[in-house]
Amino acid sequence: MTRRRKKIVAIASGGGHWVELLRLRPAFEGHFVVFVTVNEAYRAHVGDAPLRVIRDVTRWDRLGLVEAAAQITRILVEERPDVIVSTGALPGFFGILIGKRLGARTVWVDSIANVEELSMSGQKIGPHADLWLTQWPELAR
Repeated sequence: MTRRRKKIVAIASGGGHWVELLRLRPAFEGHFVVFVTVNEAYRAHVGDAPLRVIRDVTRWDRLGLVEAAAQITRILVEERPDVIVSTGALPGFFGILIGKRLGARTVWVDSIANVEELSMSGQKIGPHADLWLTQWPELAR
């Protein structure tokens, strides 16, 4: 019995969150993956896989938050993923929150850099993710 190839949207902000997302690529093998991030230069990291670029915003940029949420909503409606995976931060928060409401299964992997407390996005997204992971046992819920 062969398993159905799933469409995955893998979404993360830049820097370490992006690097951590790329480290999960072996888990996506055999599936169709669309990457979503904030930097066009990251296209070089994903080979032939599609890359969608959204505005890079902070939580203090209210107008930018609305624009980023709209961009992510548009991408998720167009792509209709089976699964959304994120390593954070804000783009992943929106991706999980919106994707869940569109019927996707959602996976949040909190940053390995957060050894003493969960990331802010990780704390807030917990109730909305189907699977919420951290590598630090003392931070597990």
